[in-house]
Amino acid sequence: MYIALLCFMETVFVDKWKSQVKKGVLEFIILILLNQKELYGYELLDKLKETTGYEVAEGTIYPLLNRLKDEKLITSYWMEMESGVPRKYYKMTPEGIDILRHMQAYWSELNTNILTLTKQ
Repeated sequence: MYIALLCFMETVFVDKWKSQVKKGVLEFIILILLNQKELYGYELLDKLKETTGYEVAEGTIYPLLNRLKDEKLITSYWMEMESGVPRKYYKMTPEGIDILRHMQAYWSELNTNILTLTKQ
C-alpha cells in the first residue's frame, strides 16, 4: 500500500512538473513555429501537436497569441479564402525575431548546463 501511494505521489508530482514545463516553453515554441512560417490559429494548433505532441486548447492559444501581439512580437492579418470564412494569420515582427534569437541563445545555454548536470 505504501509503495503504491508513493508511486502515485511521484506520478502526480511529475505530471504537475511536466505541465509547468509545457506552459513555460509554449510561447517559445509558438515563436519558433511562426518564425518558420506564417500560420492561422487552427494550423498553429495542428503544427504544435505534430511537432511536439502538445495538445493545446483554443482557450489557451488565442489569449497567448493576443499577449504576444500586445508585446509586439507577432502581428496578424486577415486573409480571404476562395471558399469559407477568412482566416487570421499570425507572423513574426522584427522585434519578435530579435527576442526569439535571445530566447534561443538562452535555451541553448540552459540545455547545455542541464546536460552537463545530468552527466555527473
